[in-house]
Amino acid sequence: MKASAFVYPWDVVGDPEAAGRIAGLGVRQATLASAYHSTRALTPRHPRHRVVTASHAAVLYPVDGTRWDGRALRPYEAGDWAPGDAYGTAAAALAEAGLDVHTWVVLAHNSRLGAEHPDTSVVNAYGDRYGWAPCVAQAGTREYLVDLAVEAAVRPGARGTELESLGWYGLAHLHAHDKTGGVGLGDAGQYLMSLCFCPACRDGYAGHGLDAGEAAATVREALEPVWRGAVPSDGGWPAIEKLLGSEVAGATRAWRDGVARSLQETTVTAVRAAAPDGFQVLLHADPESFHCGANAGVDPAHILSVADGVVVPCTGGTEPLAPFARQGRDGAVLAANFTVVSGMGGSPDTLADDAARAASLGAGELRLYHAGLASEGDLEAVRGALRSVS
Repeated sequence: MKASAFVYPWDVVGDPEAAGRIAGLGVRQATLASAYHSTRALTPRHPRHRVVTASHAAVLYPVDGTRWDGRALRPYEAGDWAPGDAYGTAAAALAEAGLDVHTWVVLAHNSRLGAEHPDTSVVNAYGDRYGWAPCVAQAGTREYLVDLAVEAAVRPGARGTELESLGWYGLAHLHAHDKTGGVGLGDAGQYLMSLCFCPACRDGYAGHGLDAGEAAATVREALEPVWRGAVPSDGGWPAIEKLLGSEVAGATRAWRDGVARSLQETTVTAVRAAAPDGFQVLLHADPESFHCGANAGVDPAHILSVADGVVVPCTGGTEPLAPFARQGRDGAVLAANFTVVSGMGGSPDTLADDAARAASLGAGELRLYHAGLASEGDLEAVRGALRSVS
């Protein structure tokens, strides 16, 4: 199976051994961040630092001023964690080590955008703004995201891209000192708390026969027993219909699915138009379209008719691969994404078995999160596993 390791530019820049070390894992590709959200990351082998703090979402290359001049919504350049063309420097080193380089682009996840332009953010049924989550229904936000995807995806020498969070983002977010786990919301509660009621979404619900004010009240009423711990909110879409009622639930999903699909179609088309022939476009995706987050909820049949394939989260189990594999789409890339950092819940020691299970469900590629964050022990386990599955 072809394998690719996720990498940050700061893992490579300033470490002359990093690119060779990553190639030595047995991967054929590096998926290198070109646009990324704020983070605090370990660099356990870097000769100059051990912790990198990226204080805001940024592009990791020089912004194209001609594309963004005069626009209110525009990408932020990185600070000293990725100065200049950090992406380009890292990409050149990785390519010299014999690796194909694909860009890794984070889109609808940007806390600085929400802080400086709060009207762009998702607003829940209680009126709380999610500053990390741009509302993908808003025309200005969509235009910004499409152009950001084009610029960040089609970097010099890149052979493809992986687009993360190209869809709805919601409540779930690993925020600084996060304290939102006091009530177990489950996937149904997460959906209700992720529904957006900004002006664009209110108009969208109206187009599907919903009064937005009444719908927000229904959401709040449905959540009351959840807050008290009296009603479980797991159970997938049937649980959402039970909480909201099938009519309200169906209308909200119809609006949100349509918004996400059209954004995905527009973005992939724009990236392909700007890219050279043979450029691969993949989405980080979840097979349940009502799910929110970095792995955007999609309809498997639809997304495989739009993109060249998907990268599917499999650390918690390989079952999410099956709905994509059932589409039987020849040539579509189905990549199983495994966390291989044991300190972050990964299991590098079981990677060979996990890869075999993924292959049995139709996966033809592996994604390994994350070559820069993992300990040497974790990387040694990855080397062994890839020798056995190559």
